[in-house]
Order: sequence, then C-alpha cells, then structure tokens
Amino acid sequence: MAYLIDKKEGILTFTINREEKRNAVNDEVMDGLKEVITYVKDHNDVRFLVITGAGEKSFCSGGDLSVFHALETEEQAFGMLSKMAGILYDLATLPVPTIALINGTAVGGGCEIATACDFRLVASHAKAGFIQGTLAITSGWGGGTYLFERGLRHDRALKMLVDAKPYDAQTLYEIGWAMRVYFEGTKEEALNDFIEHMSKIHPSVHQAYKEIELRKWRESNMYERVMEEVRTCAKLWESEAHHKAVNSFLTKAKK
Repeated sequence: MAYLIDKKEGILTFTINREEKRNAVNDEVMDGLKEVITYVKDHNDVRFLVITGAGEKSFCSGGDLSVFHALETEEQAFGMLSKMAGILYDLATLPVPTIALINGTAVGGGCEIATACDFRLVASHAKAGFIQGTLAITSGWGGGTYLFERGLRHDRALKMLVDAKPYDAQTLYEIGWAMRVYFEGTKEEALNDFIEHMSKIHPSVHQAYKEIELRKWRESNMYERVMEEVRTCAKLWESEAHHKAVNSFLTKAKK
C-alpha cells in the first residue's frame, strides 16, 4: 500500500508509505490524499489532520520522476500538476488544523505538501527545499503561492524558491518556515507535545479561526493564483532544458 491512514483520539494521520522510493508521490498517493481529505470533510470526529512519511529518511521527495517523466507536453504535464494542485488546495482549505510532521527530507513537491499545511514540525536531521529549479521548472502544485502566504519575510520566501536547494532544520526554523524543530524522542511524541494545548480548545474555535484565513484567500483569488502557478510550471515542463535535466537525474539515480 502506497499510503497508510490511521485515526486515534481525533488525530487522523496520513502516511506516505513508499520508503523505498523516498516517499515519492504517484497516482496512488494522490488518490489516498483525496480519500483522507474527503473523510475530514464528511466527518466531524477529526480534530487534526497530520501528514507524514514512512521511516526516518524522507517525508516526501516530490513527484515520482520514474513515473511522471513519461509526461512530455505542456498539456500532459498540466493534467498531473493540476490534479495534485487541486488536492493540495483542498488540503490547505480544510476546516481543521493541518500539520506536516516532517520526519525526513522534504524536497520539491514534498516541500509543497508541507507548505500547504498550517503547521510544520521538523525533525532535527531533516532538510527541506524547493529544488524544482534544478530540473528547470518551478513549483507546480501551488507551493510557491502558499509559501508567500505563510508569513515569511518576502525576501526569505523568494530566496528559498530561487536557491533551489534543501535547507537544514535550524535554518528552516530561523526563516519561519518550520514552526518547531524536534530533537529527541519519536515524531509521535513531538506531535503530542505540539498539540497539547490546542487539543483542550473546542473544535468550533479552531474552525472559526481557519475560516478567517480562508475568507482572505477567497477574497484574494487564491485558487486562481495557484492555477496560474500550475500553468507556468506546465509550460516549463515541456522545455528541452527540463527533459534534459530529468534524464540526467534518472541516469544518475540508476548508478
């Protein structure tokens, strides 16, 4: 199974379970995310939605290039990108707090998934970054748009995008992308410590505060801005520079 879903005491946890693929996203993972998001929308017994990865090395390495490299044209790329962007928009606009429990490396699309969540808890050994630029494309699931909404200083957010490299956990905390870095114990312990006080507050209060943010997003055409980001990435996806970079990456990965 490419993903695991677990619910305990109001905490719904979605785990990307492709450790051998560095928890890369494929169609099955996308469908799993849709499943868990739909559950949250249809049930009132979820207090928090947590996204994490299997193992300790990777949270998510982004889209599975061994699968998605078959997409060559702008139109083909837009189909995949817009599907995942729609899923992340639904994730970002859920009425309950969402938490990225970053157990390991979160790069490319993995960094976008984490940025779409309300909070980011990062293991001290983990790194995260928008490395899409190394493949001659931009973020394509809406992550760049969400990044500029997350309260980082503009120059720090922009540099994170244009650097196209992973940042260590302490740097992620210092620039404001990470809410907290956990150093000892399990990720479950880090999560429980983080939500200790939040859990004592009635869910209707959480939902009311989320609605304040979502109201702003609706007024600023957030969905339309996300889709413009998707279209830009799709255009770059078709370029010779991107295909050359992907082929080089896949060749190195086989060695």
